Amino acid sequence: MANHKSALKRIRSSAQRRMRNRVYKSRTRTEVKKALQTIQSGDDLDAAAAQTRLAVSQLDKAVSKGVLHKNTVARKKSRLMKKLAKLESGKA
Repeated sequence: MANHKSALKRIRSSAQRRMRNRVYKSRTRTEVKKALQTIQSGDDLDAAAAQTRLAVSQLDKAVSKGVLHKNTVARKKSRLMKKLAKLESGKA
């Protein structure tokens, strides 16, 4: 256990930051999962595109908050868009 006043404060602030980051991370994972499900179902192209836009937006928010690294998000966005493009080319 921490003994110094500054270390105790660091523990408190880290806990707050961890809880805040958890919310963004969870919301991001949920949106990405929903986008993947709509893409894989392949039923509605417009719904898949809209859900992918929401997921990309959520990923960008996570980067701006410092929850996820920009390269991680770039990779996830790239893979999502690649799958969406494959679906669009299959329907066309």
